[in-house]
Amino acid sequence: MDCELIIQTAQNSKDWVDYLSALLVPTIAILGAIVALQQWLTNRKRLKHELFDRRYEQFVAIRTFLSSIMTSGKSKPEEQIEYLSGTRGIRFVFDKKIAKYVDVNIWHLAVELECLESELEGVPVGEERTKNVKRQSEIKKELLGELKTLEDKFSKYLQLNH
Repeated sequence: MDCELIIQTAQNSKDWVDYLSALLVPTIAILGAIVALQQWLTNRKRLKHELFDRRYEQFVAIRTFLSSIMTSGKSKPEEQIEYLSGTRGIRFVFDKKIAKYVDVNIWHLAVELECLESELEGVPVGEERTKNVKRQSEIKKELLGELKTLEDKFSKYLQLNH
């Protein structure tokens, strides 16, 4: 009788070992899937953060450029270089709408302002000079408006939302 009990117990133990070994593979697979999901989420957050950093640098370059025009009243060559290098590749981190906005609404106006300034030097007092000064004033007002609305235009792109 004792032998039968020992054999029965051994068989029951073997059944448990079989059950546990059968559950081991799915358990490892589930743990592997959890680790992979955590890595994916971490990489996604890191990508968002890196994209935010790049976008913020470009936003600051634009804001600095507009601020310099507003304080000095003109677009200086060294500030233009900083602006162009700071906004390089903007079409890759923002959508086409923002890239076009930066090119047309800001850069073209700044270049036009510089051209008007250079033309003004040789123009005597008169109607043409008045037209030039008036257009410069309009451009500066437009650029001031762009500076005031800049954060609103870029806010949707500068959200981390983790």
